[in-house]
Amino acid sequence: MNRYRTLPSGGGSGEEISNAVPTLISIGYGNLISASRVVSIVSPQSSPMRRLREQASKTGKLIDATEGRKTRSILITDSDHVVLSAINPETIAARLEPGSASGSQA
Repeated sequence: MNRYRTLPSGGGSGEEISNAVPTLISIGYGNLISASRVVSIVSPQSSPMRRLREQASKTGKLIDATEGRKTRSILITDSDHVVLSAINPETIAARLEPGSASGSQA
């Protein structure tokens, strides 16, 4: 799986230069996350997810992107950061699918 998009060069030579431009997806209220870094998207209602949230808070790896609203999904990244979002897990998963233009920012 290619983590980065390839952008055409502006030189007109027809060559393509691979610039490190990660695909960003919206997780709500103007917050974006790199699609290639997301490992899983889970629902926050279960006890293990509540413990995961508390543990991430204690270790300084919790990112709250809910803007004060109810947490509807928890995203876990490859760097073990835990990101809280007020968007449903199904909606975020649909934005992660290849070819999905809704919510993509780049």
